[in-house]
Amino acid sequence: MGNEFLVYAVVVILGIVLLSILFYVVPIGLWFQGILTNSRISLLQLMFMRWRKVPPSVIMNAMINGKKAGLDLSPDQLEAHYLAGGHVQKVVNALISADKANIPLDFKTATAIDLAGRDVFEAVQMSVNPKVINTPPVAAVAKNGIQLLAKARITVRTNIKQLVGGAGEETVLARVGEGIVAAIGSVESHKEVLEHPDFISKKVLEKGLDSGTAFEILSIDIADIEVGKNIGANLQMDQANADKNVAQARAEERRAMAVAHEQEMIAKAQEARANVIQAEAEIPKAIADAFRSGNLGIMDYYKIKNIQADTSMRDSIAKPPTSKGDKGEKK
Repeated sequence: MGNEFLVYAVVVILGIVLLSILFYVVPIGLWFQGILTNSRISLLQLMFMRWRKVPPSVIMNAMINGKKAGLDLSPDQLEAHYLAGGHVQKVVNALISADKANIPLDFKTATAIDLAGRDVFEAVQMSVNPKVINTPPVAAVAKNGIQLLAKARITVRTNIKQLVGGAGEETVLARVGEGIVAAIGSVESHKEVLEHPDFISKKVLEKGLDSGTAFEILSIDIADIEVGKNIGANLQMDQANADKNVAQARAEERRAMAVAHEQEMIAKAQEARANVIQAEAEIPKAIADAFRSGNLGIMDYYKIKNIQADTSMRDSIAKPPTSKGDKGEKK
């Protein structure tokens, strides 16, 4: 009795396992669900999906969603997109949303966007509900040298046609920032921008900054403007300091040249004085030689002494009186 019960239990367990394997390999439930929803996929095709490592439930659910939304989808296309690494459900949801919003989007374009790495469903939603992008503070300088810090809000929506290969948000932010700098830099005074902030928006929108991007710019609104530094005054101060340093350097150069020239002249005067002293030292030798050779007599020698004494007296008379001499005269 016990052995029969054990055999019966083993048979039941094996039957359950075999049925589980059968229903896994042959997804009869999904096939029946497709029949009920008029999204028919043959049972053999569902089995082949399993062998190709494609979840049949993903393809069947996408087929049912598309059929209920009025889309004509092919299971082969869905399976091929899955095997290519795409997100089947996101593509189907994007097609349904685009169809309801009257946005032209076909299956080929949707799969291309998905395989390009972009969220096609989010792109369709952004096309229906525009997105607001906040720019970081953009620093620009007006012609009068005053710096302004501007923040803008960019309202964009997806451009489905340029979503593949089009530039992203970073490019839009960079172009808008460039446009803000150019617009502020074109005004004479920063007060004009503070009085009419919409001037920046109009100038930026005129440039067509959304060309070649995956977005279409609907509006650019200036959220905040702050007055920054007086860049012009700072530049003038820096230039003045630089000019002063250059002038000081040139004056120091001229002073050094003058000092060098003075030292050179002193050296030359000292050299000339040394030559005079040396020449004067040769005079007694010359007089002695003249006495020995008989060219100079004693009377001639006394005449020379008298001439020297007269010259010394004239030099002393010609010199201005010293301070001591002045005091003596006053006494």
